[in-house]
Amino acid sequence: MSEANALNLLLFLPVIGGALLLLLPERRPDLVRGLSMLVLTAQLALAAWLYVQFEAGVSGLQFETRVPWIATWGVHYHIGLDGLNLLLVLLTAFLGPLVVAGAFTSITRDVKLFHGMVLFLQFTMLGTFLAQDLFLFYVFWEAMLIPMFLIIGIWGGERRIYATLKFFLYTAFGSILMLAAVVYLAFTVLSQDGSPSFAIADLHLLELAVPVQVLLLTGFALSFAIKVPMVPLHTWLPDAHVEAPTAGSVILAGVLLKMGTYGFLKLGFPLFPDAAQLATPLIMTLAVVSILYGAGLALVQDDIKKIIAYSSVSHLGYVMLGLVSYNLLGVQGAVIQMVSHGLVAGGLFLMVGMIYERCHSRDLAAYGGLAKLLPVYSVFFMLLTLAAIGLPTTSGFTGEFLVLLGAFDAAWPLFEQGRTYPLALASAAVLGIVLGALYMLRLVRRLLFGDARVPEAGGAELRDLNLREMSILAALVAAIFYIGLFPNDFLQKTEQAVIEYQERVLPARVEEGGP
Repeated sequence: MSEANALNLLLFLPVIGGALLLLLPERRPDLVRGLSMLVLTAQLALAAWLYVQFEAGVSGLQFETRVPWIATWGVHYHIGLDGLNLLLVLLTAFLGPLVVAGAFTSITRDVKLFHGMVLFLQFTMLGTFLAQDLFLFYVFWEAMLIPMFLIIGIWGGERRIYATLKFFLYTAFGSILMLAAVVYLAFTVLSQDGSPSFAIADLHLLELAVPVQVLLLTGFALSFAIKVPMVPLHTWLPDAHVEAPTAGSVILAGVLLKMGTYGFLKLGFPLFPDAAQLATPLIMTLAVVSILYGAGLALVQDDIKKIIAYSSVSHLGYVMLGLVSYNLLGVQGAVIQMVSHGLVAGGLFLMVGMIYERCHSRDLAAYGGLAKLLPVYSVFFMLLTLAAIGLPTTSGFTGEFLVLLGAFDAAWPLFEQGRTYPLALASAAVLGIVLGALYMLRLVRRLLFGDARVPEAGGAELRDLNLREMSILAALVAAIFYIGLFPNDFLQKTEQAVIEYQERVLPARVEEGGP
């Protein structure tokens, strides 16, 4: 098998698995779970092989496939790996089998439909990361809504309809604006080159006036900012997380939120560099507001899921701060932070699901002293908490430290020129780490320590983690510490792509209003 065919197989394995699921009887959920696990494990193995084969320092795409799809429109089926999407593809493949394994006991009705939706969602998420054609990107971007809508709407909590409609309306509104920008870009290519094209590489060559760039970036940025989500477009997230089943929360926090930050990295800033320079102060401000506001909200929540949901708003604010630093440290830190957040938040949501299965409550006030009752559970929860705080040797430290270094590196020359605002923002972002330690240690203190107590519903069923649950969490913890201890393995793979990103964005300068 050629490497390009291996990437195509990686993308379409969930589709093949979904087709095989149709042949299985609904009355055999064990077969459905087993097949889904087999398909996603094979996908992870293939993603790991492609990661190893990926050549660091090589410019452009690797394992590329480009064939005509809708030739008269200039649309191609065009996929490939580069340093910007490589780690996110690996993260998506890594979380896939863990999501299925985590749902073995929590999903007991419509099992085949649920696993079909998980496989379909895996296909669309990978397609969004791999797409190198803007039309193809948009198709995958929109298709993600369908399985996530159904996962929340069918297997969610009591207010699942409200949550899933809110999620759909927010994301659909942003997508409409992005579609208008996509159509404008397509006609611009046609007028400038005489032939239609949606290839992202061709769109990078467009010459657009600054006012036009500002309008187009606004359309893309609103769609991406909703998905991140950035304050004040974040209000759909807590409802979606609280009402989603555990598997839905893991996918949402682990991968779907990264679609927004990846959209800025892959499309928003490189396609409209002059507008990006103009918007940098605003985006930096919103990023830091998201860091502090998300942390502040997490600090006052009593629903365990809401604490982790609002922490996601805060942690992804660091990603946005790193992206608009436009330097190697900050952007690479943002990529690492995306992966780290996917692992840490995904693990925390899995652990919330595990305790909810036992005690049927997410109310923090109902718990206490789990370190005495569930010692193994408590050890894993503490490890994930330390990673969320950013303890050195964990992935959380690597990502946030590089982001802050990048932010200060970008702000200091401006400070020497008398422009203090960027440095003030970078300094304020440091406070988010302090607040992050406060809300996570508050959660740990109330959940794991003090008098031993659990909700009455879980008293008779309380048991520590089983082998399946320990294996899931051990895999996540191992990945978190590997990234924290050996970050250079990942930084080398992303360096060349980040340099190319800088070259596309940084040469752009506007006469007034730059960062």
